[in-house]
Amino acid sequence: VAGAFDVERRLIGASFGFLGRHAGELSLHSHVTGVLPGVQHTGVGRAIKEHQRVWAAERGIEWITWTFDPLVRRNAWFNIGVLGATVAEYVVNFYGRMTDSINTGSESDRLVVAWPTSPTAPPAEADDVGSGLAGVVDVATPDNIVILRRTDPRAADEWRLRLRRELGERLANGARVVGFTREGCYQVADPS
Repeated sequence: VAGAFDVERRLIGASFGFLGRHAGELSLHSHVTGVLPGVQHTGVGRAIKEHQRVWAAERGIEWITWTFDPLVRRNAWFNIGVLGATVAEYVVNFYGRMTDSINTGSESDRLVVAWPTSPTAPPAEADDVGSGLAGVVDVATPDNIVILRRTDPRAADEWRLRLRRELGERLANGARVVGFTREGCYQVADPS
């Protein structure tokens, strides 16, 4: 468990994880990480993830893994574009149908990502990492799936099924995510 506090010692972000395995090696599975509204986009989330990385590395843990909804564009950008985590797997309906106020009865497809605790190079944080590479396909995401779930649940479900086909099936057939653009597209390299 890790917490981020402001100068007045108020909790503004937190993370909870547990030990697991990834690729046969010990991992820290970061189950939940969150930052309060109002301090998002200030570096707090990144600081929490970097703290996890240092903590795990100091204990000989090779990987940090976590899941996120592949339809949530801001999380995809942060996880792939900013941190440089690698998509390991697309899992259909990971938690079953979600009934909380954010997911509003939606299925819970998730991407599993893996992040090495000993990076060889910092993430590029550049748009269009995969642009110009042969065999790279852009797979779009909706502008804001959280709002869409509230305003048009049917359209949100259609996006889920579309992404499951366009991204999930490609990954199941050996493709890999090589980037995520600020415009909201996964850049997917089909196997050669």
